Amino acid sequence: MKCKITRNAAKKILQELNKEENKELKLRVLVTHKHGDHAHYGLDLDKHGDNDEIIMTDKEIEVLLDRNEPLLDGVKIDYLYLPQEGFVITNPSKGNHGDH
Repeated sequence: MKCKITRNAAKKILQELNKEENKELKLRVLVTHKHGDHAHYGLDLDKHGDNDEIIMTDKEIEVLLDRNEPLLDGVKIDYLYLPQEGFVITNPSKGNHGDH
């Protein structure tokens, strides 16, 4: 499984992961809703579970992905400042390039 994190997103994620109360947690990408062949994604901080694959990104952030969910393979996490500030999670490898 693969996961890409942009530089902007990595800065925001590391701010959260470096907090004392989050020291034992990893970033989780999850499917919040799916229909047809595409999904909507979310982020959480969580502990490693039995169905999780731990992916080490090029930004040195470990990401938990449920190995039983094929729509998670290839997700890209970005953080945008415009038009509104926040995370944007897509999966270009599955044809998902953003919300519709």
